[in-house]
Amino acid sequence: MVRAQHRLVICAPARMGPVFDPDALFELEPPQGDAVGFAEMSRLPLADLVAPDWVEALAPVDGPLRAVLAFLAGEVAAGHEVLPSPSNMLRVFRQPLPGVRVLVVGQDPYPTPGHAVGLSFAVSGTTRPVPRSLANIYKELEADLGLTPRTHGDLSRWSEQGVLLLNRVLSVRAGAAGSHRNKGWEAITAAAISAVAHRRTPAGGDVPLVAILWGKDAESVQPLLGSAAVISSAHPSPLSASRGFFGSRPFSRTNTLLQELGDGTVDWELPPLP
Repeated sequence: MVRAQHRLVICAPARMGPVFDPDALFELEPPQGDAVGFAEMSRLPLADLVAPDWVEALAPVDGPLRAVLAFLAGEVAAGHEVLPSPSNMLRVFRQPLPGVRVLVVGQDPYPTPGHAVGLSFAVSGTTRPVPRSLANIYKELEADLGLTPRTHGDLSRWSEQGVLLLNRVLSVRAGAAGSHRNKGWEAITAAAISAVAHRRTPAGGDVPLVAILWGKDAESVQPLLGSAAVISSAHPSPLSASRGFFGSRPFSRTNTLLQELGDGTVDWELPPLP
């Protein structure tokens, strides 16, 4: 069998934050216009799937990752649509690991076709309207910091500043929320969270980190977070936002904690247009 050839495409965004390294963000370009499928991804070296920073962190779960990708290939073969697309499935692990300052843990991707983009709570810049959970996040952002809610859901500006938008489960069957829970993703994202939380400075101290945990699923990862500062509340879903998410002020509290840790602040304002 001849192995398809891929090349890594460097994607430098128009606006970069102080800790963003554009050379560490890459994505698989389909060979000669053909889509890279999950079955092929399951056979590629880990270094071809994630940024170099993440290879060591995810090496202990390399086998489980391949098993999940093979499961996704089986879903597609059975006629199911899997979200997000293969090119976005591991997008979160193309963000430079050393620059992560804030960890936002979500549940699983939006099950609506066209919504999931590989970052928790985010959608593409062209998706209208934004999902209701994200709309509630924008409402709280306005109440907390006075920032005007955006009509788009492109959150890459946050990623550029070291905000890691990580779902607990990285895939979903279209139209079936939660359908890929307990299929192996939890072990992979647990390894990722532990890697983020247990980084060390050259002097041996903890790297500053604030974790934002919205909802019970996210709160379940707290034992993995070590000494990281934690902000937790209800989930921004319309079903729970009024039970503790609204009024929780996670954005200003995060910036206060980052300042106390000596790591500046996050500019939470998104551009008017993506």
